Amino acid sequence: MHALTKLADFVSGYPRGQLPQQTREAISLLLLDLMGATAAGLHSPLAASARKAACDVYGPGKAQVWMTEIALSVAGAAMANSAAASALDIDDGHRGAAGHAGAGVIPAALAVGQALGASDADIMDAIALGYDIALRVAASRPTSTIETYASGRWVSYGAAAAAGRLLDLTNEQLAHALAIAGSEGPIVFPTGSSKFQGSTVKEGIPPAVVAGITGAYRALAGATGPLDLLDKEDRYTPDILLGNLGEVWELQKCYLKPYACCRYMHAAIDAILALRQPGRKITRLRIETFPQGLRLANERAPRSLEGGQYSFYFSCALAALRGPEALQPVDLSSLMDEEVLGLADRIELEASEDFATAFPVRTPARVLLDQGEGLQEIVIDHPLGDVANPMNWEQVARKFKNIGRVNLNEAHQNNIISAVSGLGEAGFGPLLKVLSISKTHNPQ
Repeated sequence: MHALTKLADFVSGYPRGQLPQQTREAISLLLLDLMGATAAGLHSPLAASARKAACDVYGPGKAQVWMTEIALSVAGAAMANSAAASALDIDDGHRGAAGHAGAGVIPAALAVGQALGASDADIMDAIALGYDIALRVAASRPTSTIETYASGRWVSYGAAAAAGRLLDLTNEQLAHALAIAGSEGPIVFPTGSSKFQGSTVKEGIPPAVVAGITGAYRALAGATGPLDLLDKEDRYTPDILLGNLGEVWELQKCYLKPYACCRYMHAAIDAILALRQPGRKITRLRIETFPQGLRLANERAPRSLEGGQYSFYFSCALAALRGPEALQPVDLSSLMDEEVLGLADRIELEASEDFATAFPVRTPARVLLDQGEGLQEIVIDHPLGDVANPMNWEQVARKFKNIGRVNLNEAHQNNIISAVSGLGEAGFGPLLKVLSISKTHNPQ
């Protein structure tokens, strides 16, 4: 039996409404976190252009574009929401997958679920199964075979699984949905092949969501795909791809991000924040990280928010001089902060042999900082938000308020937090209702 067929059997055959309580609680936390990421990224150039394109290309429908008064077709709403959720690089991630599933799976599940009028339990199941399929595909790739760490390469599988579950596809249809999504998802540029990682192409998540949803609907209409897509054991490790299905839920291994930049640099930022003494002059800042960290664009003077997200120099200088709030989220004006750019130009960044084999299981860093009293040193193995150093509900709610304050008023933020916290009792109705109301500071 093909690996895709086994995954499809799991997705279509998992008993309705039987998710463990701990898994449902994890979904609520991930939903709250993603709503915060969406609120923060709502009016970014990346999200605004995607929203405009979604309106022009995909047209009106029943699915909500979150935090606006716009309702679009399933693909349009899911694409627009995934773009906003992933715009500032502050959405959830997964160490084994080395990427972000939530910004693709949750928009797909909510858009399809809303359009179909699906039950609360069905939407919850779709989210869990979508995460699981996407993350298993990504995490099963041997590191030596990975051409790109862009999440768009595999998020399409999760979107197809979530949509296919909600469409009640047969086992065979679901296998073809996954095959279509996997073969027609975005290529995204290979890691290191482009210096334009700071462009709005970035992770390739929005087009992957469209590919996944479309794959599910096409399979429903009778389309077929290459079912042997994941059968090469040298490219997809079977134990990771198929082991303990339904017993271990990959979404419970996701990390959350307190800072709006690539996760690669969060350990360095945590170390800097632990050592920094506000107001003191920084005479030297040295960062030692794992080798893959040096494969980012790492512009010393980025010209866009996306460029800043993929720069150790800029993000670490911003943290050192302006504190954590400057990364929650990053303001466009920071790109022109001469003091920050000056420090970014002086930062030393090197790969350390100590961390040569850490990635993707860990993203550690060593920081050496001199603030006029000699070098201080600290090593961070597990940055804030990792499974080994998790953020709780209160911390995620506080993050929501910090990063969402620019675009949402306080009452709207509180209503969203309340709706997510009440998922277990009231279901998705109150959340979808409050997400259809535009109470932004910068309506568009």
